[in-house]
Amino acid sequence: MNTLFDKIWDAHVVQKVEDGPTQLYIDRLYCHEVTSPQAFSGLRERGIKCFRPEKIFCMPDHNTPTHDQDKPIEDPVSKTQVDTLAKNAEEFGLAHFGMMDKKNGIIHVVGPERGLTLPGMTIVCGDSHTSTHGAMGAVAFGIGTSEVEMVMASQCILQTRPKTMRITVDGKLGKGVTAKDVALYMMSKMTTSGATGYFVEYAGEAVRSLTMEGRLTLCNLSIEMGARGGMVAPDETTFEYIKGREYAPKGEAWDKALAYWKTLKSDEDAVFDKEVRFAAEDIEPMITYGTNPGMGMGITQHIPTTEGMGEAARTSFMKSISYMGFQPGEPLLGKKVDYVFLGACTNGRIEDFRAFASIVKGRRKAENVVAWLVPGSWMVDAQIREEGLDKILEEAGFAIRQPGCSACLAMNDDKVPAGKYAVSTSNRNFEGRQGPGSRTLLASPLVAAAAAVTGVITDMANDLEAAKKHSLLKSHGYDVAIALES
Repeated sequence: MNTLFDKIWDAHVVQKVEDGPTQLYIDRLYCHEVTSPQAFSGLRERGIKCFRPEKIFCMPDHNTPTHDQDKPIEDPVSKTQVDTLAKNAEEFGLAHFGMMDKKNGIIHVVGPERGLTLPGMTIVCGDSHTSTHGAMGAVAFGIGTSEVEMVMASQCILQTRPKTMRITVDGKLGKGVTAKDVALYMMSKMTTSGATGYFVEYAGEAVRSLTMEGRLTLCNLSIEMGARGGMVAPDETTFEYIKGREYAPKGEAWDKALAYWKTLKSDEDAVFDKEVRFAAEDIEPMITYGTNPGMGMGITQHIPTTEGMGEAARTSFMKSISYMGFQPGEPLLGKKVDYVFLGACTNGRIEDFRAFASIVKGRRKAENVVAWLVPGSWMVDAQIREEGLDKILEEAGFAIRQPGCSACLAMNDDKVPAGKYAVSTSNRNFEGRQGPGSRTLLASPLVAAAAAVTGVITDMANDLEAAKKHSLLKSHGYDVAIALES
């Protein structure tokens, strides 16, 4: 009667405190430059070292500029944080993938693509979107800085066991619908607090049909529903993705690991604390209209009206859409766009660039649009060039920037100016998230690409010219290729 979560959690319990938290063993700790300095300082003050340094991997991503990375960082705060991580990693004997290192990138992109993230692991990082790694069949969650120090010192953490939820998406995804749309749809129905207190397992035909990159996107956005984490049971898609990667097991170790990984699935009679079901056919390409990720709708729909809202809900709703410069009941199709951002730990993988390129191929970037196309890692950058996507993008008027979190959050040079609209493939659209006064509309790479070439919010699925470009996706076996066919 055990769930996938139960199996992994129980295998990592060191001890349980009576009427208190569980001491949980952690297989992998990822560290970036923002949430680690105080943790290292704490170890230093106590005169202790990292208990198992080989389990810890460090890299800067939040503060890194996405241009001229071979030159000193101009922003003094960013430079201090990036330099401090490098010094701390060296002092404590930890693996460190610094800027310009071929292994550098956004930590939640690098972990899976290098084979550092594996099924059955417990994984933590001082970053909420650590939930991304759950797509590989791991228990992965974000922690605070004091907890980062705890893991460094003991390779364990004290945690209250979360409740479990299974979200099943039945049926096949429709035309132009991606994992990003699935996640935004769930949030629009469940709100940003709908999974608070739960660890979510995603299941069903639609989830199984997703590529590994799609599953990573889906689990990444679990946090935006309030969940402690999200996960997908490993299967052949997972195993094929992992095999041969740099840090993945090899030879006999691979055979042994694979045998164990195949046991990592919820039992048929497993009992979850909560079950939720959605029909894939109800999901269309999505876009957000407000200031939290749950304020989303199908791209052909209209912003809700205030009819039936209570006073508190109405006040919050009107504040949100007023910030966005929208009105209740109006459509978003045809709205002018100023910026387009492709990237982040949500949609900065090779599949996302294939999708974007398929829409813009043979077309030109709209003159009114500033586009930031930011690979999630140097490995993604290399794949882009190996597949010739860089040529397609450049011919269409787009430039590829260097890896980093970029415009996902206003902690580096890539900030959207006040009052400007950005169609973004990132994960959050809070007030000022992409820059003070900026207005963010979350969407998939396909919707972002359509906006980039038309200059307005566009129903990509009915854009005949875009639909004709599906061949690029098909050549790489991308699921959306089929979805785009008429």
